[in-house]
Amino acid sequence: MAERKVTVEAEVGLHARPAATFVQAAAKADIDVTVARQGGEPVNAKSILMVMGLDVRQGETIVIRAEGEGAEELLDELAAIASAP
Repeated sequence: MAERKVTVEAEVGLHARPAATFVQAAAKADIDVTVARQGGEPVNAKSILMVMGLDVRQGETIVIRAEGEGAEELLDELAAIASAP
């Protein structure tokens, strides 16, 4: 299991366009991916409604986990999306 802690820098947190881009990237690979607010319950990162339902705001830290071949590379990509301003 690979993991990244990322501070969300998007002006609107993980909502609308940032969330859609995040989910599209997560859905690309045949890897189980979850995202959670720090200390919160993980949700499936391949569902736009679940990710948007996290209500993550700018400056909050999220934890992204993935398991499977290519998980490290996928997490790097997802971390870059989540931390982009």
